Amino acid sequence: MRSPINRAFPAARLRRNRADDFSRRLVREHQLSAQNLIYPVFVLEGQGQREAVPSMPGVERLSIDLLVELASELVDLGIPAVALFPVVPDGDKNLSGTAAWNADGLAQRAVRALKKAQPELGVITDVALDPFTTHGQDGIIDNDGYVLNDVTVEALVNQALSHADAGADIVAPSDMMDGRVAAIRDGLESAGYVNTRILAYSAKYASSYYGPFRDAVGSAGNLGKGNKATYQMDPANSDEALHEVAMDLAEGADMVMIKPGMPYLDIVHRVKHELQVPTFVYQVSGEYAMHMAAAENGWLDGDAVMMESLMAMRRAGADAILTYFAVRAARLMRESASSAKQQ
Repeated sequence: MRSPINRAFPAARLRRNRADDFSRRLVREHQLSAQNLIYPVFVLEGQGQREAVPSMPGVERLSIDLLVELASELVDLGIPAVALFPVVPDGDKNLSGTAAWNADGLAQRAVRALKKAQPELGVITDVALDPFTTHGQDGIIDNDGYVLNDVTVEALVNQALSHADAGADIVAPSDMMDGRVAAIRDGLESAGYVNTRILAYSAKYASSYYGPFRDAVGSAGNLGKGNKATYQMDPANSDEALHEVAMDLAEGADMVMIKPGMPYLDIVHRVKHELQVPTFVYQVSGEYAMHMAAAENGWLDGDAVMMESLMAMRRAGADAILTYFAVRAARLMRESASSAKQQ
C-alpha cells in the first residue's frame, strides 16, 4: 500500500532517523529474539555419544543424555522449543518404516527424557517415514517405487499417536501426503490428545537444499539417486502453496511450515499476509551449510549474515524459525543485550 503522505526532500530526510542508535531502535519495524527460534536436533542411540555432521559445521548428532544436557541451556537462553530428528540404525529400517511408531523407539524415548528433564521446553516431533525406510522415501512404496498416499497416511497416524503417547507437544507431519493432517487430527482427538498441536509442513518444496540434512539423519544413502518430486512441491509454484496451506488449516493444522526458508520468502510473505495464521519457516541444512562455508573461508561475516538472514525471515512474516543457528544466535543476542546494559 502506498503512503497517502507526499513528502519530498528536504522536508523528508529519511536518514534523520538513522543518525543515532536510539532512533534506529525506536523506528525498527521488526524484532528478532530467542522466542522466535526453534532448534532442530539430531538424536542417536547410545550414551555419551556425540557425532559431528561433516556437511554442517558446528552441528552434532547427540545421544539422549547429551541432548537432555543441552536442553537446560536452551531453556536458559529462552528458546521455546526443539524439533527432534532421529538417526535410525540401519537394522531398524524396513520397506514400510514400521519402527516409526515403536513405543520404545529413539524419538519416543527422547521425547520422554526431554519432557521429564525440562517440562517447559516445547518438543516438536517429525512425522515422516524417511528415516525408517530402507528406500529413503517419506512413505510406503509400490513395486514401481511410487509412494502410496493412503496407506502411508495410516502409518503416519500411528507414528503421530506414538509421539503424543510419549508426551510430544507438537507433531509435525513433513511428508506432504494428501489428507494426512485430517487423519492425524482425528486420531489425536479420538485418543484424547485434544491439545497436541499439529505443525503442518504445508508448503514443503522438492528442493536441492536438503542434502546435508539427509546426510545427518542417514537417509541419503537409502534414497540414492531417487527424488521426492511426486509428493513435495514444484519450486516453480506459488499459488499451489496457498492451496496446500488452506487445505491443511481446514483439516486441523494449528500452524504451518514453509520449507526451505530464504529461497522461498515470497511464500512466507503470501501465507502470512493472505491467510494471517501462525506461519513458521525452516532455514534448512543447505542454507546453513552455505553460510558456514562462506564464513569459514572468510568470504562473509558469519555472525552478521546469520542475524541478517534470520531477520529477513521475520520481515517476510515468519512467526518462528527452525534454524541450526538457534543456539548461536540466542547466545549472540544475549551477549549484545548484556553489553548494551553495561554501556
